Amino acid sequence: MSNLQELREKYVARGVSTGNLNVAVTAKNATVVMEDGREYIDFAGAIGVMNVGHSHPKVIEAVKAQLEHFTHPGFNVVMYEGYIQVCKKLCEITAGDHEKKAILLNSGAEAVENAVKIARRFTGKSGVVVFNRAFHGRTNLTMGMTSKVKPYKEGFGPFNSDVFQAPFPFTYERPKGMSEDQYIDGVIAAFDEFFRGTACPSMVACVVMEPVQGEGGFIIPPKRFVEHVYNFCQENGIVFVADEIQAGFSRTGKLFAMEHFDIVPDLMTTSKSLAAGMPLSAVVGRAEIVNEPTTGQLGGTFAGNPLACAAALAVMDIVEEEQLNEKSEILGAKLEAFLREAQKTHTYIGDIRRLGAMVAAELTDPVTGLPDAKRTKIITQYANDNGLLLLSAGLNYNVIRFLSPLTISDEELAKGLAILEAGLVEANK
Repeated sequence: MSNLQELREKYVARGVSTGNLNVAVTAKNATVVMEDGREYIDFAGAIGVMNVGHSHPKVIEAVKAQLEHFTHPGFNVVMYEGYIQVCKKLCEITAGDHEKKAILLNSGAEAVENAVKIARRFTGKSGVVVFNRAFHGRTNLTMGMTSKVKPYKEGFGPFNSDVFQAPFPFTYERPKGMSEDQYIDGVIAAFDEFFRGTACPSMVACVVMEPVQGEGGFIIPPKRFVEHVYNFCQENGIVFVADEIQAGFSRTGKLFAMEHFDIVPDLMTTSKSLAAGMPLSAVVGRAEIVNEPTTGQLGGTFAGNPLACAAALAVMDIVEEEQLNEKSEILGAKLEAFLREAQKTHTYIGDIRRLGAMVAAELTDPVTGLPDAKRTKIITQYANDNGLLLLSAGLNYNVIRFLSPLTISDEELAKGLAILEAGLVEANK
């Protein structure tokens, strides 16, 4: 055990999890170098943060240039250009030709909280509807909006009483003999019934939906379901909020994942890859909704930090200049092809899900068909012991998810997949 590992054990709160207990010293693109000199291929990307890769030269240059001027005068005290330019750019690149406004914050959970605040203020209603398997953060409100009890919610209540959980489709788990269309019809009917028996539309300020569920296991909803939810919101005066925190910034082959569903959300939250690892998040959406809170009702001491804003502006340039939407689709296709081939040998690989480079493999016991958390742990542990940063997900801890930088080189990808293949073999023993 290194000195830093000993210090972590002594001084860092137990509640903070770390999937890999090595100590990173440098990172470039999709390779992280540890203090003992070992190189690790990064298939985790700081949980979807590093879409443009570690230490992108353009991001470093932008942050260094800003550092020469000031670190943080505080936008609540005095204006500076970076905050305004990030808001302008977000309003320009998000879908829809209506007038938009944005607010900058620090974290994904803070963005979700502020989206709810804005929706409540705009509608005069308090109810918040989320979905089964959702993850929206670790603050009190967003814990209440999050589906997974362990480890996120256990022992931390009480939570906001005006949060309701609606059904969300997962076609892989539909009953045998039922067609996909029949299943979707059933979930839509259950959603409508939910609004008759659990939450009346006149009580609900907003529906918050991940276009692809992240912690839930990279579950991709059918387009017909998303359209139905959006139309229901429009018909009932409910603000439709897209939580793009993990799925945004080209992860799915589109700048934002809702574009796959041809839906223009009323409000959208974004963070993670927005600023390449600098703490920054945003709420962007219809100007008349965002503008409803009055002066002083929104904001935060460190929100929209100039260094983070500089990084975000660089990220938005990189996405366009390096064609990350196209790279995402190419990377995702390679990962899917690898998993399809592996599935022929490793029969515990069940469902393979992909939207762009947001890729996951669901592991199920080949005999019982039940979620296989044991093999999932073996594979992720093997990877993290042998040079590959790899994460799991899912309500049943049985999903392997891929969140490598979209800029990963062919060489880095090949190294990572070779380690993963060895891990798949290990899980067969």
